[in-house]
Amino acid sequence: MRSLSFSINALPRSFIAAVIGSALMLSPLTASAFEGELFSLKNRWEHTVAELPANERESTLKALASEAEQLAEQHSDEADVLVWKGIVLASYARERGGLGALGTAKEARDALEKAVAIDPQGLNGSAYVTLGALYDRVPGGLIGFGDSDTAERMFQRALEIRPDGIDVNYYYAAFLKEEGNEQAAREHAQRAVNGTARDNRQVSDEALRRDAEALLNQL
Repeated sequence: MRSLSFSINALPRSFIAAVIGSALMLSPLTASAFEGELFSLKNRWEHTVAELPANERESTLKALASEAEQLAEQHSDEADVLVWKGIVLASYARERGGLGALGTAKEARDALEKAVAIDPQGLNGSAYVTLGALYDRVPGGLIGFGDSDTAERMFQRALEIRPDGIDVNYYYAAFLKEEGNEQAAREHAQRAVNGTARDNRQVSDEALRRDAEALLNQL
């Protein structure tokens, strides 16, 4: 059984209030406050997964997961909120590990799949990266929902959207290594090493770049 290990990722898109006919739309003040909540959640998640000691991450991610779930309840039709709910829950499942994390992993999957149904770009591919990692790492069969073919499709979808992403290339390289395709794994690990860190995700992207360098040295 593979251990749960995934991540995944990016700043939420801007909310633009527009007036269509006489319909009531989101006020600028509400939109600004909403973006602020999501921005804060993203920053605290990034600090947690990239900088906190391992023995502090689980409890912090548990609190962030609860916050992400509440935000998603309030804005259940916002794809970016659902993507971040999935990312945070996936990270929490990874830290919990074992069979006890399966329920959390399933909640993460459901949120991400709902997000891409609303927005096929999935927050610039971040939803597909996390889904790929979930389908790769979660056990399959009667226990979980893990499936290598589905993981492959999710990673390929993410690559179509963001081919030079450090995150997608690193996690895809790790997947390919586990599948025994070391030549392709080496190619994608190198692409991760050479990738450009996103302005809004520099800390976690640079951490993944270091992971990609370590993986490349193993191949």
